[in-house]
Amino acid sequence: MRAGLSLLCLTYVLSQFYRAFLAVLGGVLQRDIGAGPDDLATASGLWFLAFALAQLPVGWALDRLGPRRTTSAVLLVGGAGGALLFALAAAPVHINIAMMLIGAGCAPVLVSAYYILARQGSPAQFATMAALLLAIGSVGNLGASWPMAYAVETVGWRFALVILAGLTALAAGAVFVIVRDPEAPVDGRRGSILDLLKMRALWPIIPMMFVCYAPAAAVRGLWIGPYLGDSFGLTTTQIGQASLVMGIAMICGTLICGPLDRVFGTHKWVILVSNVLCALSALALSALVGHSAALGIVLCAAIGLFGSTFPVMIAHARGFFPAHLAGRGVTLMNLFGIGGVGLTQLASGSIHAGVSAGPGALAAYQVLFAFFGIVTLIGAVAYLFSRDAPA
Repeated sequence: MRAGLSLLCLTYVLSQFYRAFLAVLGGVLQRDIGAGPDDLATASGLWFLAFALAQLPVGWALDRLGPRRTTSAVLLVGGAGGALLFALAAAPVHINIAMMLIGAGCAPVLVSAYYILARQGSPAQFATMAALLLAIGSVGNLGASWPMAYAVETVGWRFALVILAGLTALAAGAVFVIVRDPEAPVDGRRGSILDLLKMRALWPIIPMMFVCYAPAAAVRGLWIGPYLGDSFGLTTTQIGQASLVMGIAMICGTLICGPLDRVFGTHKWVILVSNVLCALSALALSALVGHSAALGIVLCAAIGLFGSTFPVMIAHARGFFPAHLAGRGVTLMNLFGIGGVGLTQLASGSIHAGVSAGPGALAAYQVLFAFFGIVTLIGAVAYLFSRDAPA
């Protein structure tokens, strides 16, 4: 189990990279193929939506075929193929297609690790281990900041994507060779997504799952770059450094939040308090748009720090899953979590375009960050009615 989890964790570095690297490519993609911030918001949203929609077949495949074959095949075709298409892009539509392929290709990686943990690990340690896996994999988030900006300025974005396509193909091959599938449940029971959706305990968890990752993923994955560039004239390298700061904050948040469920004996209140603080950080950024680059970076980092409850959310829901639906349960929660990012990211592009055409760029970012704060608070209100999972 340890070798397979370690490899999936390393492979997840690529997934984190691909969801965040657009933030430092805005300038060069605008210059080379005419892809502006709104185009990149669409591309980023499509990545998350493809990732989310792939969770349904991935969940079925994990329970029926196992993580080894599922992850290696999907990562090779979608991840490596999509990265290669991105390298060859000549128009924004090519970026959209490439990002959808990459999103679908990355879909099985983390949930395969969570599936193995849910089937073979200790329930009491699930949140801590899940957070540790996510935090280590988030090194890819850091790689998508200043290192990617440096690569773009030295070898160019196209060659960088070709290298990434090769690394993704190698990772897929390694998963096929090294990962071992857990044994099937001995009772032989079967079920479906509908069985999970009928569970009333999950109903107040799902709205929070839908929005908990959206502010951090959207700001780090895209909007931190255009905001700092448009508002303060920061260069690609400076934007990469700011993205690095936010990426580190997200890793710290994940590592801090993961073990707190055991410290305080509750998933619910750890998640609720952290996400309310994330929402307040987004609303503060909205209120203070344009004041200073340093303040903007600090508030973006706060959004990343407090908006890192994703693995604890998975752990909360996982406590209600029967063993024979562990794969589909984890992927269902991932569908809502990543799907929420995709839909809010698409909405954010429309918000930015609409407000920019009227009051102007500064007002557009003000409305944009307020949007992320408000949707997070709405999710938190619904989540108030949840209950902690049985120990």
